[in-house]
Amino acid sequence: MSVIVIEFITLDGIVSDPDGSAGTPLGGWAFRHGPETVAGDKFRLGAVLDDGVMLLGRATWQLFSGLWPERDDPFSQRMNAASKLVASRTLADTSAWANSTVMDGDLLDAVRREERDVVITGSLSVVRALMAADLVDEYRLLTFPTVLGGGERLFPAGTPTAYLQCLSAESVGAAVLTRYGREGR
Repeated sequence: MSVIVIEFITLDGIVSDPDGSAGTPLGGWAFRHGPETVAGDKFRLGAVLDDGVMLLGRATWQLFSGLWPERDDPFSQRMNAASKLVASRTLADTSAWANSTVMDGDLLDAVRREERDVVITGSLSVVRALMAADLVDEYRLLTFPTVLGGGERLFPAGTPTAYLQCLSAESVGAAVLTRYGREGR
């Protein structure tokens, strides 16, 4: 089992509001580079979606549940068919997006018990909790040629030290997809 974090990120490390849905003044930065950069399986998830489980925070799940079920291209079909766990204390109804279930119990315990690969998309509070517990095995970052100067950073000050190795790097439209894994794992 691996824990894989996938994020849209700017050159200065900002991950907040890449699509503009949060209405922040600088939001929508990822989508300014055109659909070829953000559409489809840019994170090279492939079979991980078929055999693993997506882990989403409530806000990300609510955003995605309003978008993905309406799409029917091959990648969207995979996203919609994937198993999804939602980390939330307030969400009761997950019927808006197939194969979604609210996680039962403690987030960290649930991830430690999971036998499938776990993919976290967005969901910064979930990612930070997993980072703090040293549970992240891989980061797949789609880095956009944008500097915002402010916003939520993936690795804010005080983040525990982690030594990573570059597993791959490739151009994807206007962005660069990098994969980083933990040394020695």
